[in-house]
Amino acid sequence: MIWARPERTGRGPKPAYTRDDVAAAAVRIADERGLDAVSMRHVAAELGCGTMSLYNYVPRKEDLYELMVDAISSEHEVWEPSGDWRADTLRVARQTRELMRRHPWLPRLMSPVYGFSPHALRYLEHCLACLDPLEASYGTKLELIAMVNGIVTTYVRNELDTAERVRALPWSETEENAVRGAYLAGQVASGAYPRMAAAFAQDAGPIDLEAVFDRALGRLLDAFSPR
Repeated sequence: MIWARPERTGRGPKPAYTRDDVAAAAVRIADERGLDAVSMRHVAAELGCGTMSLYNYVPRKEDLYELMVDAISSEHEVWEPSGDWRADTLRVARQTRELMRRHPWLPRLMSPVYGFSPHALRYLEHCLACLDPLEASYGTKLELIAMVNGIVTTYVRNELDTAERVRALPWSETEENAVRGAYLAGQVASGAYPRMAAAFAQDAGPIDLEAVFDRALGRLLDAFSPR
């Protein structure tokens, strides 16, 4: 585990780079070219050093991913909790969503394995502070935080996948939606799907994805609210 090892032993010349430098270089590559472009060779080239010398700072690629997640975790805003645990938790969730949108590769690295870096622990401590007014055990609060992160990660991955698919279309998104909408309308009007017909008659859309996001989180928080 990279966090259990000192960054330098104190012997020999001062290293040319820090772990923060390495993480920043890897994040720049991922932001510009995607996570698959992050390699020891590319990071070394970004820093201007030899690939083999980079292993003195980061022994393996998994360590590089941990450094990247920690670097992004530092972007989480920490504020004085308001005393309204629901409002504060929603604020954290929205902030996390924006952070993932800013770094589209991040959802692929969302794993409890990377949850114990210095900045990730700072973020987790802040989440727990926001939940201080909630009358529940710490175990329950940690479950809530994990579920909130799961919802946020799922929504962002769906958003990113949809955007990627749209970019790959040989025609416009408007044309695609028109054809699919016409097909769906015909199927629903056939009488074979009465419940779907009733659903569309009740609410034909369009779907407010921001409102759906907030409702999904609100329903989760309702489940943890004291009865």
